[in-house]
Amino acid sequence: MPRIPGVATKNASALIRVGYRFARRRYGAVPEPFTVVAHHRKLFMASAKHEMAVEKASKVLPASVRELAVYRVAQQLGCSWCVDFGTMLQKHDGLDIDRLKNIDDYQDSPSYTEQEKLAISYADAMTASPVTVTDELVKRLRDEFGDDGVIELSYQIGLENMRARLNSALDITDQGFTSGDACRVPVPSDPR
Repeated sequence: MPRIPGVATKNASALIRVGYRFARRRYGAVPEPFTVVAHHRKLFMASAKHEMAVEKASKVLPASVRELAVYRVAQQLGCSWCVDFGTMLQKHDGLDIDRLKNIDDYQDSPSYTEQEKLAISYADAMTASPVTVTDELVKRLRDEFGDDGVIELSYQIGLENMRARLNSALDITDQGFTSGDACRVPVPSDPR
């Protein structure tokens, strides 16, 4: 259970309920981080708009490159919610999720393309504390993905760092997106 319980649908404002309805249509239920952030209506709306805009704008990189880098951040930071949700999204996008089990060995694995290996390496360097990104790494990224691709990758990795750290701080843990075939997120229970 998160450190701050989610806002139940019956207790949500009309605007938050609209956001919940959108999430239910898209994911089958309302993700728990949405319900926790719903305590702060303005940040909930800002976050929702931002996430939709980032998703719409992020079309330069191949999906597998972007999603593997985001997944790696979640895995490195230990955000079980992000790992679970990210795995479900990759599965629904038709990406190979079996190889995620061996992502720690990505550098020597034939399961990953050179582009994917480069993106995972960048995710590691950006997520390290302190950051370990080098000029040489950015040059390789620019040669491979161009400036727009490096900006998109950097933005996605930075955004996932924020998500994973927020979820971890609030103790929002995995909800079983990838267990079984349901891939559904439970709506927070209404207090009785």
